[in-house]
Amino acid sequence: MESGDPGCHNPYNDSRERMSEQARSPEIRALLGARALPPLILVLFHFCEGHGYRGAAWFDLPVARGYLWVEFFFALSGFVLTYVYAQRLPQLWRPRGYLAFLQSRLARLYPLHLAMLLLILFMLVTLRALAARGGYVSIYDEPWHPFCTWPTFIANLFLVHAWNLFPYLSWNGASWFVSVEFLLCLLFPLYLALSRGGWRVALLLIAGGAAALALLAHPRYGLDLTFHNGIYRGIAAFAMGVGFAVLHRLALQRGAASLPEAVFSLAQLAILACLWYAIYHTGWSHRPADIYTALSVIALVFVLSFDRGFLAKALATRIPLRLGEWSYAIYIGQTPILQLLRHAQLHLYPAPGDIVFGRPWAAWADVWHWLEPALLVAVCVVWGAILFTLIERPANTFLRRLGAGRDAAQATSA
Repeated sequence: MESGDPGCHNPYNDSRERMSEQARSPEIRALLGARALPPLILVLFHFCEGHGYRGAAWFDLPVARGYLWVEFFFALSGFVLTYVYAQRLPQLWRPRGYLAFLQSRLARLYPLHLAMLLLILFMLVTLRALAARGGYVSIYDEPWHPFCTWPTFIANLFLVHAWNLFPYLSWNGASWFVSVEFLLCLLFPLYLALSRGGWRVALLLIAGGAAALALLAHPRYGLDLTFHNGIYRGIAAFAMGVGFAVLHRLALQRGAASLPEAVFSLAQLAILACLWYAIYHTGWSHRPADIYTALSVIALVFVLSFDRGFLAKALATRIPLRLGEWSYAIYIGQTPILQLLRHAQLHLYPAPGDIVFGRPWAAWADVWHWLEPALLVAVCVVWGAILFTLIERPANTFLRRLGAGRDAAQATSA
């Protein structure tokens, strides 16, 4: 399930659409900064699912529900795409406009997905060769590892691997989210058409999405649905984001921007209180009660969308904005780091009796118990920054320019 995944795409890069529509759809900085924390929680969730929780309720309870921040990103994607493309529905119904939209989305989603897929292929070949020389079993041949087969590799190449085609996660488990996000992009014109229905349809989308998530919640897995029914999980949360985008637009038309700052702060405080209660007072995760956490994180998209209030102001500062910019790279790049960590734990870590800094390695257990996940998060942040700088941003720029150049050539020819 999600443990091989939160995660958390970044559909999350959606809120930086650089389109001509931007003039009518100003950037919402609070939503940019809101992407900062969820990928880090997802990294900790995946680590603890595979390596054990820390035995402290203050840490374990929010981390165990970390997978639910994927709902935040699905809803954020639905909100931002509707916010940006609200006036462009006629274009999306034309083949050329629809293809241009898909090209824009794939320019954000695909380069890093492909890079991580090829990196894991390289790691598989290398670590299997090392295992053969060392006389042990590679992590890629352990029964708990995501399946790495050629059919699943082809499915990953075409971004259809999470469309209920396989009964397991494969290759970069976190990329199930990208696969579902691609499906949502294909369906987006239908969502945008529904968004024209006014506040009644918006409330129907929100209520219907919430009901669908509640029905999907499994007694054993909660909403931890990825390769199986992850598409329905995404469809439901995305619909709620679309509904909130409509309500946001209508609220602004009715003068919401003139409300006192305290109104937005109180709304954000109320959602944070609901989230705190859902995390700490509804039992352990992976139960139907996880729906309360899911609905709380989705509601954050709406209360932050006005860019006002104490939480919105805090998220619109330098560090959250920078982490938000790296968030997709942190999320999609975490799997190779986690796999290398698993290999190191099994084959490179010191034996319990080995002397490390003057003490047996076993004597460092209490310190390493907390230091290991902290170092993991730090490494994933640095790795995400590198991936964003060297792959995501230049690849996105190149593909957009390529598409613009092709469009210009076609226009000249016509």
